[in-house]
Amino acid sequence: MADTKREIERKYESDESGLPDLTGVAGVAAVVDKGVAHLDATYYDTADERLVASSITLRRRTGGSDAGWHLKFPVAPGVRDEIQAPLSDTLPDELAALVRSRVREAELVPVIRLRSDRDVRDLLDPEARLLAEVSVDAVHAERLSGGIGDAQWTEIEVELADGGDPAFLDKVEKRLRKAGVRPSTSSSKLARALAETAPKKKSPVPGAPVTAGDHVLAYVRTQRDAIVELDPAVRQDAEDSVHSMRVATRRMRSTFKSYGKVLDRTVTDPIGDELKWLAGELGVDRDREVLTARLQGALDEVPTALVSGAIAERLAVWAGDRPGGASARLIGVLDSHRYLTLLDTLDALIADPPLLKAAGKKPEAVLAKAVKKDFGKVTGLVEQALELDPGSDRDIAIHEARKKTKRTRYAAETAHPALGKPAKDLVKSMKALQNLLGEHQDSVMARQTLRELSAVAHASGESAFTYGLLYGREEQRATAVETELPGFWDGIRDGVRAL
Repeated sequence: MADTKREIERKYESDESGLPDLTGVAGVAAVVDKGVAHLDATYYDTADERLVASSITLRRRTGGSDAGWHLKFPVAPGVRDEIQAPLSDTLPDELAALVRSRVREAELVPVIRLRSDRDVRDLLDPEARLLAEVSVDAVHAERLSGGIGDAQWTEIEVELADGGDPAFLDKVEKRLRKAGVRPSTSSSKLARALAETAPKKKSPVPGAPVTAGDHVLAYVRTQRDAIVELDPAVRQDAEDSVHSMRVATRRMRSTFKSYGKVLDRTVTDPIGDELKWLAGELGVDRDREVLTARLQGALDEVPTALVSGAIAERLAVWAGDRPGGASARLIGVLDSHRYLTLLDTLDALIADPPLLKAAGKKPEAVLAKAVKKDFGKVTGLVEQALELDPGSDRDIAIHEARKKTKRTRYAAETAHPALGKPAKDLVKSMKALQNLLGEHQDSVMARQTLRELSAVAHASGESAFTYGLLYGREEQRATAVETELPGFWDGIRDGVRAL
């Protein structure tokens, strides 16, 4: 079974002088010599180094106190999440799954072997609690594939104790700098080993977006990267990961539609269909979770004297009605050939985009025209909704307006780097409108669910009073949105004239 920990560390260059005296670091009561550990780690990646390109490391290590398989994902500079699995001859399935969105059908092969003699010191506070582990690592790196030769160096590594205050690392660094020690120029041992043993070649440096096509592709690329990077988080059921991946799929699909004059829709429409499928799979449990939270929150606000029947129990059963479990179902989707093929297709689209004539033009006119076209559709739908009487037709019109509002928001996000403040203001306005219209749609869905639950309760001879009470409150929330919408819309329409 794999364990996850947050690793916060800093690396420094070292010379023959070794580790400076750290007894003067504020808060340190003792520096305890823990001896020398002999570590032997083999790092794995694809032949084209897809993991290292994403700053991910996968290794099998023996020696030391944590021998086993280690998979590390970047969180922030100097911060990584490390997932550890017991030592075995082959890569554990649970770790293989977490890199599948990058590796796909490629083979993981040994690329670097690092053998280190680690001289360890523990920094303890006055209560003998661990503040940080400091080590001097004498490293020998051997290239196993994709490069030549080997390399040797010595470095100092300072790793914060679990649950420690990151500010303590600043105190250690102050002492190290005073002794002439400087931060390492490499983010990790693997990065340094790869750099020092790689065949010499020049890497192309992507330039800043210039054409309309450049801007659209930059946005598409960002969404592709988000889908791939969120894959492990979804598998681990990390908070908000499913929602974030779903938004990325929607952003990309929406961009294909908004910028059909830039990217050929005969190519992007089939990809958009697959993105719609993925968004739907991601939304199966997400939509119910959101609605459940809304209904349970509303029920909590009802005075106890007005709660009748088994509504809380029925709501709990409805909320938990997920055949097979959300996690198992989603992992099945992410392991499917269809999903992995979609990722390959997105890579191919970005590598060889189906650009049309407008893609080569200056971005200002092309992007502004597309954004205005989308905003025009929002305008028509909002005004249509305002003309309708309250009821199902108006509900549908408001829902359609919400969908086009999101599309306009994403189009403006794409255009923001080129159009500047007007596009940024439109993003802000569309987000506010999306939230308002989303509140209305959530009320519609809540009322539909309450009708269904109350019918079941009534058929079972239970009181449906509380369902009706909640239904009435949801109706009031929808009415409040419809009352607010005309003035809200007038403010938005007047504010986008500069676009």
